[in-house]
Amino acid sequence: MTTVAEVLKTSREHMDKAVESVKRELSTIRSGKASTSLLDLVRVEAYGQMMPLNQVAMVNAPEPRLLTVQPFDKGLTGAIEKAIRDGDLGLNPASQGQLIRVPIPPLSEERRRELVKLTHKLAEEGKVGVRHARHEGMARLKKLDKLAEDERGRAEKDIQKLTDEHTAAIDKLLQAKEAELMEV
Repeated sequence: MTTVAEVLKTSREHMDKAVESVKRELSTIRSGKASTSLLDLVRVEAYGQMMPLNQVAMVNAPEPRLLTVQPFDKGLTGAIEKAIRDGDLGLNPASQGQLIRVPIPPLSEERRRELVKLTHKLAEEGKVGVRHARHEGMARLKKLDKLAEDERGRAEKDIQKLTDEHTAAIDKLLQAKEAELMEV
């Protein structure tokens, strides 16, 4: 039989996953500064299948406006360059022997505004995930038969408190990313 503690624990886990997902998604948005997470979503055709870049190469950020990519297999250099170029990030990699240099160009004002809109969309998707976890938690509480009314009320307040905390965490992530994007 499910208990109130289990419902709260499950709700918290689902909300934590929603916040982590937003954090991960926001880290892939280019802000004009070099960040190794920028290439996390790039997938390379290697060994007959699509693989994440970080599984076929080492990515470093030696300078604020430069990423370097060092393939584990020299034969994948061309495929990695193509994957980065086609990755819809606005990046133009250049191969120097075994090392691929990826300069990070400064963002235009218009592009910054587009990226801010995208961050708001991603944050809203995360909030929807948090609210969905809240809704599921409330529904599970209603299904608990042997639960006193005052205990149910406390549990619902606890779930709402979790929802508010996780929504605030997403807002904080959004504000930080927005400030990072808009700083010149």
